Amino acid sequence: MTGLRVADFDFDLPPELIAQQPPAQRGESRMLAMDRATGALRDLTFAEFPSLLKPGDLLVLNESRVIPARLYARRTLLRDHEKPTGRIEVMLTEPAVPEMPRAPSFPLFSAERVGDDESQPSSSENLWRALVRPGRKVAIGERLVFPAPSGEIVLKAEVLERGEYGERQLRFEPVEDFFAVLDRIGHVPLPPYIRRPKANSDAEAVDRERYQTVFAREPGSVAAPTAGLHFTPEALEALAAKGIEVARITLHVGLGTFAPLRVDNLDEVRLHRERYTISAEAASAVNRARSEGRRIVAVGTTVVRMLEHCAAEGKGRPLKAHSGATEIFIAPGFEFRLVGALLTNFHLPQSSLLMLVSAFGGREPVLAAYAHAVRQKYRFFSYGDCMFLA
Repeated sequence: MTGLRVADFDFDLPPELIAQQPPAQRGESRMLAMDRATGALRDLTFAEFPSLLKPGDLLVLNESRVIPARLYARRTLLRDHEKPTGRIEVMLTEPAVPEMPRAPSFPLFSAERVGDDESQPSSSENLWRALVRPGRKVAIGERLVFPAPSGEIVLKAEVLERGEYGERQLRFEPVEDFFAVLDRIGHVPLPPYIRRPKANSDAEAVDRERYQTVFAREPGSVAAPTAGLHFTPEALEALAAKGIEVARITLHVGLGTFAPLRVDNLDEVRLHRERYTISAEAASAVNRARSEGRRIVAVGTTVVRMLEHCAAEGKGRPLKAHSGATEIFIAPGFEFRLVGALLTNFHLPQSSLLMLVSAFGGREPVLAAYAHAVRQKYRFFSYGDCMFLA
């Protein structure tokens, strides 16, 4: 790709700058603005974000909703007389849909067929990929049972496949409303760098609200699209009053986006697939903005990945409504076809997300901006401050 190494995207971050809590009020974050042409930096606040946009800009949001994907189970064997034993942590990562297309060919499905095309994958089974801990104890053929706080068993799953790094494929027994059960027994899938005391119901309640965007609608993410966490209803109203058009897409964030890269060279990086949907309305808004030369502003790296995946697959053709999956990896040298500005949080050292931001803003200018953010004591990662590159 570029001859770059993963280590070329490292930076020093004092642990105390990793945000453990959201700001006291949503939208009160700081914002570092970077001019991509000059590398110039300005220390602002997110409240000033609308002033950085201009009438005619198209702001694209990801309305995926985080599910309470962290579960606790007990092991048993398939024999009914076996009693459950041993607590296992289960982190759902994505539905295990057989043969999900990684890149649908163009022309894509018509607007009337979004998510309902015969060529799209479907399964009557409730299959999920998951990470289990401790993984060495969970074998193929075992059954996991998931109790409610009352002790009642409300979910059961069989282990079908075993992968590396604690990965498993689970088949859940049918229930009337699977996501309602998750809401009842699941926990917020906070990233590991956010520490929480065990059995703290107050902290759980705060995270359930704040680790979710105010515009989240479609359940399916196991990590928040964090750039959207800064928005309030008032901020969206201010943008609308200024004449900023808003389009909404869905990309369900998987843990693979944030997983450590276990290779040395960027040419060897392979990311997990993430499911997305773009509606006819959103596709039309993007097409109009592109044809009229208006700027497309992505809220978060998830939006960048979906838009640029579709643009690359379409080879310049107008976008159409469809659902699919992407495993696009964006690093320096990538040619951006759609996105003209990016709002994003500060990302982990040596992560694929930092590489994406470096592709958009330049590796050296972005790392210089990160060094500035460290010196100015910006708050980093999911609950931290944000950065605007234009």
